[in-house]
Order: sequence, then C-alpha cells, then structure tokens
Amino acid sequence: MIRLLTPADAAIYRPVRLEALATNPEAFASTYEREQDKPLSWFEERLAMSDVFGAFVAGELAGTAGFWREDSAKTAHKAVLWGMYVRPQARKSGMGRLLIDAVVAHAAQRVEQLHLAVVSENEAALQLYKAAGFVEYGHEIKALKLGDRYYDETLMALFFDRGDTTR
Repeated sequence: MIRLLTPADAAIYRPVRLEALATNPEAFASTYEREQDKPLSWFEERLAMSDVFGAFVAGELAGTAGFWREDSAKTAHKAVLWGMYVRPQARKSGMGRLLIDAVVAHAAQRVEQLHLAVVSENEAALQLYKAAGFVEYGHEIKALKLGDRYYDETLMALFFDRGDTTR
C-alpha cells in the first residue's frame, strides 16, 4: 500500500529516514549526524511542508519518496522527487517503482516537470528511473562529498507537457 504521509506519521517516518541516511549516506545530501538528534517535531514539520509518500508492507513503513514543488513564480512549473529509499528487505519487490509511480501521478496533476538527482554509480536506481520515463539532462561532477570521497550525480527529469524535452 502506498499513501501520503502526514505529520501524524512522523514517529514511523523518522526511523526509516535515519536508516536511509545511515545505510546509504552517499545517496543523500543530508546526513545521519545532522538529523539523528532532531526532535520528532522537526520530522512532523518536514512531513507538513513536503508531500512524502510511504510504502507499507504488513502495516510497516518499508519505503519513502518525497515530492517538493518549487515555490518561486518562475520555477513553480517544476518539482523535485527527493528522499527515495526502500528498506533492504523490501528491495527488488517492485516497491521502488510503486513509490516513483505515486510521486509521478501526484506531480502530473501539479507541475510540468519532475526532476531528480541520483548518484551516478547507482546503476539500479538509474535503470529504475529510466524505466519510469525519466531522461538524463545533465551530470554534476563532485556533487556530494562524504569524507574524502566525491560522488557525481546524474540529473534527470520527466516532462508532463509531452513537448520538446530539449528546452
């Protein structure tokens, strides 16, 4: 089951978010160290300010993906898919695609473009996003730094206006 999380879900969202940051630190701009001591109210506010979808298996939160719409007048036609994470025990079950599909369906009613950034080494994620219709439009070198190691990111977008994707 996939559903939009609410601030009331903060207590179940927090441990999954922290697990994501600890398990795959290279995949997120934030860090476990930054978020681990945040109070529950911080996670409630995060869920209130962004649309975060949760995937549930047997009543347990097993994956998340967020939608955040740009808020300036000139960029309000775009949004970002962020915080995509599926817990290890639920991977290869199709849950990642279900989460992406939920965010895409949500975005299609609200914006013209949905963007994301994914660590370029994450071949499984790249293939998943391509299968969902995202196209690569750029590559950011040394986008993230973890310790002494840099990670490049592949920038991708999905265009809902079905027009020219090169503009």
